[in-house]
Amino acid sequence: MQESARILVVDDEPMVCVALTNWLKEENYVAMAAQDGASALEALEKDHWDVALLDYKMPGMDGLEVLRRIKEVAPRTVVIMMTAYASIGHSVQAMKEGAYDYIVKPLEMEELALMLRKIVEHQELVKENLLLRKQLSERRGYENIVGRSAPMQKVFQLIETVADTSATVLITGETGTGKELVARAVHANSSRRYSPFIAVSCGALPETLLESELFGYERGAFTGADRMKKGRFELAHGGTLFLDEIGEISLATQVKLLRVLQERSFCRLGGTEVIEVDVRLIAATNRDLEAEIKGGTFRSDLYYRLNVVNIRLPPLRERKDDIPLLAESFMEKYNLEFNKRFDRVEKKAMEAMMEYRWPGNVREFENVIERAIVIDKGPEIKAKHLPFSRPETLASSEPETLEEMEKRHIRKMLERHQWNIAKTARVLDIDRTTLHKKINKFELERR
Repeated sequence: MQESARILVVDDEPMVCVALTNWLKEENYVAMAAQDGASALEALEKDHWDVALLDYKMPGMDGLEVLRRIKEVAPRTVVIMMTAYASIGHSVQAMKEGAYDYIVKPLEMEELALMLRKIVEHQELVKENLLLRKQLSERRGYENIVGRSAPMQKVFQLIETVADTSATVLITGETGTGKELVARAVHANSSRRYSPFIAVSCGALPETLLESELFGYERGAFTGADRMKKGRFELAHGGTLFLDEIGEISLATQVKLLRVLQERSFCRLGGTEVIEVDVRLIAATNRDLEAEIKGGTFRSDLYYRLNVVNIRLPPLRERKDDIPLLAESFMEKYNLEFNKRFDRVEKKAMEAMMEYRWPGNVREFENVIERAIVIDKGPEIKAKHLPFSRPETLASSEPETLEEMEKRHIRKMLERHQWNIAKTARVLDIDRTTLHKKINKFELERR
């Protein structure tokens, strides 16, 4: 485990820096030295360091001031103060300011080695605990559905309400909003959770293949059918069948699907045996099915069968308060995948993310975070690595309605004045009661 631990030595004496970094490398740590506070802070901003060995007495910025600055720019870095006997009182003060411990010069290397081992082991335990909590969350079924905003709280409430019923669910929302994640959450929180969850992307299959995929076929049903094959309905018996992009299926297949929903039975292609199934159906679409019904491309009777419970997923532009939380979640995910150490988003980058309209929704957001982590060392995601940070791109994110413009302006003023209601109301030239009503109307939340 120790090979990955990174130690930064901060001391104004060159001999101490050389001796300590050489010893740390022999102990299989990654080590680097900085001979003043400014260099140390620059190193911490450019990359992640697990531990900083920080000398208390340095010219210019002393150890206590450097410690305070470290806690601002790299709060996860553990700081050990190195001090002479005469400065022990100062080191105790440093521990009150957030230092992990102190060690007296001249250094006892065995004591330091033991201290570093304890720190690294603790950090590994923290990482394992985070991973276990993530896995436990996945078992509950809300694995990647992240959100504290009011629209997402409504989604969570609906999932909880309908999960352990037999009701058919129709999930609607734009591409990339996470419809399959919601379907999996409904299944995972139902009494069917130990039975199969079978997903079919209706739009990805040609019409001729979709029918055989759903209902299966007997041997000899068509050219190339050299064996019997069970369909997805049969494979999902006792569990949940998720039909994504339901609006893509033809009218002929819609008729057969309606019959299965009504009778709970079907025949395989080329067969006569009636197969009864116990399947809960969840469907999803990014289309306006009511408009499709008017256009004659979707059956109204099937729509009413599917739309027993409707869960609408809001686009990301309607839940921008969740963007910081989503960024944190995806940083954690891709830190593990690519062995990186990103822990924050640059202010300019966050502003760009909040301004952008996200046509691809959460899926696009995840891709942007993944790309930023892949192409940089960290520890922060920078605006220059966002594909939409150019001013001409941001111009397209201007509000389209007066209401959206009002909402954005009120949010901007609240944040500018640290959510001081009285001050913000004065700037907006409205009374505090009106401002509170606007905050509730637009479901604004302090980030």
